[in-house]
Amino acid sequence: MPVQTFLKEIGGKSVVDQIVDNITNAIINEQLKPGDKIPTENELCASMGVARNSVREAIKILVAYGVLTIKRAEGTFVNQGFDSKMLYPVLYGIILQKDSAKQIVELRKVIDAGIFQLAMEKLDLDSLHKVEQAMEALEQKIAEENMDANAIFEADTAFHMVLVAITQNALLEGICSYIDQITKKSRLKATEKFINENATQQFLLMHREMVRVLKEKDRTKINEVVETHYQYWEKVTG
Repeated sequence: MPVQTFLKEIGGKSVVDQIVDNITNAIINEQLKPGDKIPTENELCASMGVARNSVREAIKILVAYGVLTIKRAEGTFVNQGFDSKMLYPVLYGIILQKDSAKQIVELRKVIDAGIFQLAMEKLDLDSLHKVEQAMEALEQKIAEENMDANAIFEADTAFHMVLVAITQNALLEGICSYIDQITKKSRLKATEKFINENATQQFLLMHREMVRVLKEKDRTKINEVVETHYQYWEKVTG
């Protein structure tokens, strides 16, 4: 495929950013497909009228994002699978915004509503069993004589990741895993809050209701259980 068919001449943005845009747009438009070898540095320089250093910097960025991979003696290729690193620029952008904590809670609620929709479509006996096991593990942690906020937090996180796994969607798993990492401090604080307020049974009821809604495929209750579930997290981030 001729380089000129998908690479535009540089203008406006910074040179490196424009090169990144040109390559990613070619992938989005399917002019470059997963597994394809991209044009050589010389071809990219010639087609866009840019210096080799700028091309190399743009390729480094795309490799860091998991979009491209370099194979020695062969060239640079479009990755063939999803890489969680692809999500980092988007999520870093959210973190750096004003009121990012509130926005992240809102994002997670929207994602969870979608997770329930998709999980209901793909739910089978095996995945339902895993959800129930995760629920039991959470109940056991809360039933311990000396409740440990960290242990409950980890059991809660595991419960939610089981729900995400039912969707069989790597993008969702990557997003949720990353959000879990960057929100651990506030979510742990929320866990400590409901423990201190003697609200552990209410916390369990929220989770049992989530299991019931999933099991019965009660789509009318999805938004309600998601909204209810995040009330403590919203309190500590508000």
